[in-house]
Amino acid sequence: MATQRGHQMGRWLAGRLMKELGLVSCQQPTHRYKRGGHEHVAIPNHLERQFAVTEPNQVWCGDVTYIWTGKRWAYLAVVLDLFARKPVGWAMSFSPDSRLTMKALEMAWETRGKPVGVMFHSDQGSHYTSRQFRQLLWRYRIKQSMSRRGNCWDTHSNILSNTGSD
Repeated sequence: MATQRGHQMGRWLAGRLMKELGLVSCQQPTHRYKRGGHEHVAIPNHLERQFAVTEPNQVWCGDVTYIWTGKRWAYLAVVLDLFARKPVGWAMSFSPDSRLTMKALEMAWETRGKPVGVMFHSDQGSHYTSRQFRQLLWRYRIKQSMSRRGNCWDTHSNILSNTGSD
């Protein structure tokens, strides 16, 4: 409105004036994960795009997504069993850290009867490459598998296309 009336101002001034007047923007802020500056521990892709699983608790996949709550971002971590193509564990938090993914994995492991020999496949997000998460996998005797860096096609799209959900 101000620019339409010939007043020049940047976003910082506009934001300060809106705050002084008690106005709130309806525009949802963009979401950005913090980016790590280096490649994490090299974990091979044991799944190799073999999404056809013959029985439960052979392969689990994990992912984290973000949800705008109206005031701030919330994060949802989900663990899917590839056999059933259904969630077996999940957790929500306001912080996308390894504690979030560990809670989802703990729920899956407990609700599925503490299975042995499961493979867990994910992307290379820092919450999956953290020492704490990898130690939890080791404690549960779960084999870790990761997509190649920057290749979402190794997990999400192919999982969905093999479920008939896309």
